[in-house]
Amino acid sequence: MGLKKCGKCHSYALKGECGNCLIQTISPHPPKYSPQDKYAQIRRIEKFGE
Repeated sequence: MGLKKCGKCHSYALKGECGNCLIQTISPHPPKYSPQDKYAQIRRIEKFGE
């Protein structure tokens, strides 16, 4: 496993569950870059709009 972050209270944990909120933690790192990224256009539309 690795470092995880709580989406609610923004604390870090090593487990899959936050010790404060008792909700599932997520990876704080962005996905790896790939030139063949199938979803780049969708992410840009969500982030910046059309």
